[in-house]
Amino acid sequence: MTLNSAVIVSYSRTPIAKFCGSLSSLSAPQLASQAITSCIQRAGTATTNTAASDLIIDEAILGNVISAGIGQAPTRQAVLGANLPQSTICTTINKVCASGLKSAMLGAQSVMLDRNRVVLCGGMESMSNVPYYLQQYRQNPSPLGHGKVIDGVIHDGLWDVYNNQHMGMCAEKCAQDYAISREEQDEYAIESYRRAIAAQEGGKFDDEIVPVTVPSKRRGQDPTIVSKDEEPGAVNLEKLPNLRPAFLRDDSGTVTAANASSLNDGAAAMIIMSEEKAMELQLEPLARIIGFGDAAQAPEDFTTAPAKAVPIALQNAKLQASDIDYHEINEAFSVVSIANMKLLNLDAGRVNVFGGAVSLGHPIGMSGARILGTLYHVLKDQDGTLGCASICNGGGGASAIVLERLK
Repeated sequence: MTLNSAVIVSYSRTPIAKFCGSLSSLSAPQLASQAITSCIQRAGTATTNTAASDLIIDEAILGNVISAGIGQAPTRQAVLGANLPQSTICTTINKVCASGLKSAMLGAQSVMLDRNRVVLCGGMESMSNVPYYLQQYRQNPSPLGHGKVIDGVIHDGLWDVYNNQHMGMCAEKCAQDYAISREEQDEYAIESYRRAIAAQEGGKFDDEIVPVTVPSKRRGQDPTIVSKDEEPGAVNLEKLPNLRPAFLRDDSGTVTAANASSLNDGAAAMIIMSEEKAMELQLEPLARIIGFGDAAQAPEDFTTAPAKAVPIALQNAKLQASDIDYHEINEAFSVVSIANMKLLNLDAGRVNVFGGAVSLGHPIGMSGARILGTLYHVLKDQDGTLGCASICNGGGGASAIVLERLK
């Protein structure tokens, strides 16, 4: 059986906002709608011969992790909010932090197998709008007494349910397993911020980001336009090494709020289609998806699962590790990138060149799509050809995609 070639023809993302920051008044689907609209417009302007209206999306597959309180069918909301036809098939997926990257894998697979010709992929998360839960109240309502309130962000986004612990404790285990010191993690985090700040000031994200319009809460006032990632400009690098450990409070703790990723809001979208369809529409593809892979191990060792997924993706692409020019490894924690670089024997100068989740933020349903889009822009900026994006996810898993830059 001959498989179709799957290519990315357009990519767009919102700025990444701080937790309860400038985008907190918008739901995850509302953020995604703006990313989708921009993504389709960018595809339409990629050539003078194809209008955005000529793009018919066969299916939309978007990642979202914490869907409580959003309402039915988050992807459907995002698609209709972007004024796509009601006939568009919509699916929301949850592979925790890898959701956005897995959406691209599923989209590529459907194109390769000729099930779809054009797929909208990506991810979205508004961690600011995740509700609190009264879990037992429905089964045991009481007219009197206190009820326990559960934080949905922690419960459904940041908690290792298999060992009943915060995922930060898994990061501490990784630091112990691979003898990664607090100082090494802080140095990595500082470098991540430096790279993100330099990239932002150098306009490296300008071709990724669509400015988001946030309606004013006051009648008659103009909307606010958010056009930059908020996290890079909010850090005090001098104070970073002095923060207390966030999970192990004694002297043995190494993971802090600053050398881990933050809680954030954002959305990303990309259009994947067959290369044949791109030629038919006279669109110039940005990149070709030439390999992908998933891996899994013990839930408490999710931190190093990318080191297992990357070789699988490379094998699928029929490439060697030495063929890859640049990597994006999602910085759930600084220790994640440090450990996986060691295990994969990677040059730190070719990993997360524009910074990562520690310095840019980690809207968990969005991040997988974000690192794939950023990987393309790194390859373009650095004149690289082959890149690999990888991301770990709660439960012990990871996903990876290999890209070939075409434009």
